[in-house]
Amino acid sequence: MNYSDLSGKNVTELNELLKEKKVLLFELKLKLKTMQLTNTSELRAVKKDIARIKTAINAA
Repeated sequence: MNYSDLSGKNVTELNELLKEKKVLLFELKLKLKTMQLTNTSELRAVKKDIARIKTAINAA
């Protein structure tokens, strides 16, 4: 997900996307704690996506 993809969306769409990413991050952290997560780089990618979405919300 690039910032340019997010800049065309309105604030309500960004908030919905942010909510989905936060739920995904929670699930990934839970899998990490229970030793079920095989690809730990997913955590970093989701965190960066959340930061991009928050930046787009602040810019709007």
